[in-house]
Amino acid sequence: MNIGLSEHFTYKKLMKFTLPTIIMMIFTSIYGVIDGIFVSNCVGSDAFAAVNLIMPAIMILGTVGFMIGTGGSALVSKTIGEGDKEKANRFFSMLIYLLTIVGFVLTILGVILIAPMAKLLGADESMLQDCIVYGRTLLMFLVPFCLQNAFQSFLIVAEKPTFGLIISIVSGISNMILDFLLIYVFKMGVFGAALATGISQVIGVIIPLVYFIKKKNHILQFTKTKFELKPIMQSCANGSSEMLTNLSMSLVNMLFNMQLMKYIGSDGVVAFGIIMYVGFIFSGTYLGYSIGSAPIVGYHYGAENKDELKSLLKKSIILIAVTSLVMTGLAEILSKLLASIFVSYDESLLRITTTAIRLFSTSYIISGFNIFASSFFTALNNGVVSAAISFMRTLVFQIIMIYLLPAIWGINGLWLAVTFAELLALFVSIMFFIKNKKKYQYA
Repeated sequence: MNIGLSEHFTYKKLMKFTLPTIIMMIFTSIYGVIDGIFVSNCVGSDAFAAVNLIMPAIMILGTVGFMIGTGGSALVSKTIGEGDKEKANRFFSMLIYLLTIVGFVLTILGVILIAPMAKLLGADESMLQDCIVYGRTLLMFLVPFCLQNAFQSFLIVAEKPTFGLIISIVSGISNMILDFLLIYVFKMGVFGAALATGISQVIGVIIPLVYFIKKKNHILQFTKTKFELKPIMQSCANGSSEMLTNLSMSLVNMLFNMQLMKYIGSDGVVAFGIIMYVGFIFSGTYLGYSIGSAPIVGYHYGAENKDELKSLLKKSIILIAVTSLVMTGLAEILSKLLASIFVSYDESLLRITTTAIRLFSTSYIISGFNIFASSFFTALNNGVVSAAISFMRTLVFQIIMIYLLPAIWGINGLWLAVTFAELLALFVSIMFFIKNKKKYQYA
């Protein structure tokens, strides 16, 4: 039985509704990890370093999908909560069309700029060609990548989070199979890795596209629409924090790589790449819960159900607190095992990576609260506060720590930069919760 957005959410219902999205995010991270495993073990550490060096540049172009998906779903769920389903469907259709057009434009720009971007990021001769091949191939699938992210958010609004999970599993399994065939069997290197990822993203778009086109008399469906500036701007404002988060993460990752090349060379880039793959699995739990619960918050905000908002906030904080302890503990215990999956063939690199994971993992005990805080204010259609939290958390504080802590503690300081940045961001999140409690009456 589907759980409706209008229902009262107990702990059991809240977990049941958000669990498919949590599993989806974890599963998506796992098949991304497998992609990295194949490249590292079958193509080599130089190729793996090249992939991780250029990936942030590609993610920058893909952030528009996160912005329109999260911001648009917040607007659409609020509109449904206000009782105007026809308008909600118009907004939904318009935003998907807009995202498709923008994605094509960004694809062209990305293909042109990928080579100079790789050089700017410090790619040497051993990495440059792999950076260009991987980047240009993946950019050819930028539109599916953006749409896949957006559809996952809108499927939650449509009260179909389990369907979104199924799509993610099908897409992920396709990627794994294609990784094995294209990288291991046919020896296609980084081109095969990018092609496998791109094809799986196409699969992840076709299924929801067919669903929204064919399904009638459901919560969301494609309908005739026109481009309206106000809802587009509102969606972009709502989702600016998610866009800023991903944009900032990409920029910060570039700076991380530059610092690592300075301190320990390409081995550092490899270790950081592994941290990112591993981190996606752990932070995916927080992201999945935040994305899965946002439409519920948006609906009850639109319906002016203040008591339900209070209940949702309290339950969410308790669930994240428990989860953060579990995630941090697991990361510390499994650090060597996780590192060995990627670089068991190099003892020195294994030691560097194990230490890096152990230090970096301390950030997981704090990051969940900040991720949820930003998402919560997005769901309340307050893009300014959400963006402020994301901006300070993922850009300002991290940049400061990336340059400050290594000067004090060397390379270990660099691995701890995110933990200190998250701690500072937690104070910002708490401040905004206190400042806005009377306005939204959630406490």
